[in-house]
Amino acid sequence: MSRKALIYLGFFAVLVVAFYFVVRDWIVRSDTISLVRPFSFTTQDGQEFTNKDVAGKVYVAEYFFTTCPGICPTMNNNMRKVYDKFRDRPGFMIVSHTCDPERDSVQQLKHYSDSMKVDTRKWVFLTGRKDSLYTTARVSYTIDDPANNLRSIDDDFLHTQFWALVNGNGEVKRVYDGLKEDEIREMEKDIEKLLKKQGG
Repeated sequence: MSRKALIYLGFFAVLVVAFYFVVRDWIVRSDTISLVRPFSFTTQDGQEFTNKDVAGKVYVAEYFFTTCPGICPTMNNNMRKVYDKFRDRPGFMIVSHTCDPERDSVQQLKHYSDSMKVDTRKWVFLTGRKDSLYTTARVSYTIDDPANNLRSIDDDFLHTQFWALVNGNGEVKRVYDGLKEDEIREMEKDIEKLLKKQGG
């Protein structure tokens, strides 16, 4: 075989291998809704909490506010059942963000988390800048329509019952309605699958 033919054959082999990895990556990610962008918020204990703190973890992200008289108490009662089921699994977390950071200070979130009587190493409550919180909800977790963002962040208010399930690679795999029992049960099955897949 001539040198030229060998070069062409080698080039073709490289293309085939590259195509394989591109297709494999596409198949793996084809069920991914979105990717969680880097973030930095503050916990109920006044500690910084970033995307690095959930790296390698399967977690559920939600938004609520402590003074909510409507859907939030029901949502978090439902989330409590998820917490009780998976709290002993080292690879799992729940991440609750406030959608009312003006009222939900660190102290207020601490009071709320104490009233829930949960291990905040497993279920963390976050506050921070309103625009950052809302962008994370809409762009990273896709649990609210970005079109809801008004011109003034002061006039904007996010109120959603949807939860995002995120794998250890920071990929949002699915969004669920936190008020619907059947969707919550389905989420629990998906959590179990992800934990087994990641050895957690």
